[in-house]
Amino acid sequence: MGTFKIEGGYPLSGEITPQGAKNEALQILCAVLLTAEEVTINNIPDIVDVNKLISILGDLGVKVEKKSKGTYTFKADDVNLDYLQSAEFKQDGRELRGSIMLVGPLLARFGQGYIPKPGGDKIGRRRLDTHFEGFINLGAKFRYNKEEHFYGVEAKKLKGTYMLLDEASVTGTANIVMAAVMAEGTTTIYNAACEPYLQQLCKMLNRMGAKISGVGSNMLTIEGVSEMGGTEHTMLPDMIEIGSWIGLAAMTKSELTIKNVSWDDLGQIPNVFQKLGIQLERKGEDIFIPSHTDGYKIQKYIDGSILTISDAPWPGLTPDLLSIILVMATQAKGEVLIHQKMFESRLFFVDKLIDMGAKIILCDPHRAVVIGHDFKSTLKSTTMTSPDIRAGISLLIAALSAKGTSTIHNIEQIDRGYQDIDTRLRAIGAKITRV
Repeated sequence: MGTFKIEGGYPLSGEITPQGAKNEALQILCAVLLTAEEVTINNIPDIVDVNKLISILGDLGVKVEKKSKGTYTFKADDVNLDYLQSAEFKQDGRELRGSIMLVGPLLARFGQGYIPKPGGDKIGRRRLDTHFEGFINLGAKFRYNKEEHFYGVEAKKLKGTYMLLDEASVTGTANIVMAAVMAEGTTTIYNAACEPYLQQLCKMLNRMGAKISGVGSNMLTIEGVSEMGGTEHTMLPDMIEIGSWIGLAAMTKSELTIKNVSWDDLGQIPNVFQKLGIQLERKGEDIFIPSHTDGYKIQKYIDGSILTISDAPWPGLTPDLLSIILVMATQAKGEVLIHQKMFESRLFFVDKLIDMGAKIILCDPHRAVVIGHDFKSTLKSTTMTSPDIRAGISLLIAALSAKGTSTIHNIEQIDRGYQDIDTRLRAIGAKITRV
């Protein structure tokens, strides 16, 4: 188990460039299975979860070639479907939640898709019902082996249909779209997710020959095609990383420039940080954050009541940023209610922050009230363990703002979502060592 040693309490400065989007990568990489032709993908983040998925594709028989940093070609012209029944796949697929999105394209092209119950972050229940209900609506037969926790769907030919999703699941929508692009007839998906990463997937699929309309809305219409072709695709910068660096700049009173953020794809993110009192300046596609030497003040509602920040489907705030926002609020002037609606275990890391001196009232598994210190007292250094990716980066930000030396164990969780994070942080002045 890896460890970070962090000497906190120092301002940072300089420029940092966000990696390619992790959540987009897990969708885009699975889409290469829809064609026997070559697909080139740029700006792939070099992180554990993405590398695991690339490895699974290679074991499945996809020809994978790294062209340069972040750029790979994939050619799925000799897929080994027997691998899906192997003990290796049942182990490898279980270690990565994103492996669920292999099922849609495999079902579309080969008439069968299998997956072990996937793992990932321990942040609460993450249902797969939306995925499999969509496949069943398209005509697939579902089976589940309870002993092995192994799911399967099979169909001689998928048929287009109308479906109303029970939730606007991003991965569920992506999986169903990848299955429907080669179904016979027309598929309409209502209550579809419309996140930028899903829009990216739909645009890529259209370049491959799919006929998807309504991209960016919550109703997608898909005219099935008989085959798909190759393409080239460049992934967006990771909006969760961008939000993480904004939080880092505020907590450490640092002057930072975040490069090439693709402003138009950030949705509510800049607005939410501004409600917390953070100054953001747009410079082309960059975000400039001045040093908040006088701190930052949380806004109130117009009637004077306490601000509530909660997650919501796009264009609402992504739940992945609530952990960072909660940490930032510990040094703000004012109070805020954080309402994490989606996952019931994601706020349980706040006990680590309370140990560091933060004023947080955990109301229930979904809500926490944060009373900011206004930098009148700093967080104290401590030893802690990272429970998941987003809590891990939040604890790292807290440690960089705290006086003294902190230790974070289980940093493999952070490495799952953040590329070369210690190297990149040292480049802007952070005192962080990987043990």
